[in-house]
Amino acid sequence: MTMLTAALHAAARGWHVFPLRPGDKRPALHGVRFCPRTGPCVDGHLGWEQRATTDSDVVRRCWAAGEFNVGIATGPSGLVVVDLDTPKSPADVAPDGWNREGVHDGHDVFALVCEQAGQPVPWETFSVRTTRGGTHLYYRAREGAQLRSTKGEEGNGLGWKVDTRAHGGYVVAPGSSTPTGSYTITDDLPVAELPTWLHQRLSPKPVVARTAAPQSGSKQHSAYVDSAIRGECDNVAAAPSGRHSSVLFAAAVALGQLVGAQALPAATAENALHAAAIHMINGQCRCTEREVLRTIANGLRAGASRPRTLPKAGAA
Repeated sequence: MTMLTAALHAAARGWHVFPLRPGDKRPALHGVRFCPRTGPCVDGHLGWEQRATTDSDVVRRCWAAGEFNVGIATGPSGLVVVDLDTPKSPADVAPDGWNREGVHDGHDVFALVCEQAGQPVPWETFSVRTTRGGTHLYYRAREGAQLRSTKGEEGNGLGWKVDTRAHGGYVVAPGSSTPTGSYTITDDLPVAELPTWLHQRLSPKPVVARTAAPQSGSKQHSAYVDSAIRGECDNVAAAPSGRHSSVLFAAAVALGQLVGAQALPAATAENALHAAAIHMINGQCRCTEREVLRTIANGLRAGASRPRTLPKAGAA
């Protein structure tokens, strides 16, 4: 397959393409520093995301100049691509919080994230094998949504060796190659819609102010909320080995819904869940303090995006 053919195939799918340097992953277009302010940039510099196109005539003219690799601008293409990476060397090992049995690379981390969310791993979609044995999972972005790219655990990222490419990001298209290998389609399936829970997980949330716990019996801290906290903390305290993460995440989601409804301060929920989860941090379980706190934070964030409708005062 020539690079022109690869570019035309991607553009025919409605994906906005632009040239990458031959045998490389970096854009072949000029940067703002060296912009001549001519041609497409006559009214101001246009970057690769703005110049990416689905126009076959433009694609033919561009790739007639050389065997450029193909970049896909994920944002304009309406894509969210989950990038599952592999370690680059024997020294590239999972950090604290992910260094548990069975977790060796981004594939394992993504599976664990799905397990903690109580969701199946959404493997059934268009997939590409990357040059070092990683995987690109392509998903359709939600209509009207503008998710940004994420990197590892930073911000609202998914975890070690798991990046996402959305607005502001791009992926190397299948058919392209570098000195370490080629990008190859492994599952030529229709692109699945990004699962709702994953969209919510990747959506940036405003930081909830940490406030002191209100006194029991105040309007803010109702009997309903007290009961919910006790119930979820009891579930966490009774969680059997092997289900610690999933039970803790579910409890955090439940209390996060109360946080989203402004019925419970995030700090109160976090402190209560952390106290209930202390038993998980011991020599017989591979859970760490960092992992427990991360699971709580992720669950609270996911729950806060779906605020709970509280029962009206006096309702049975």
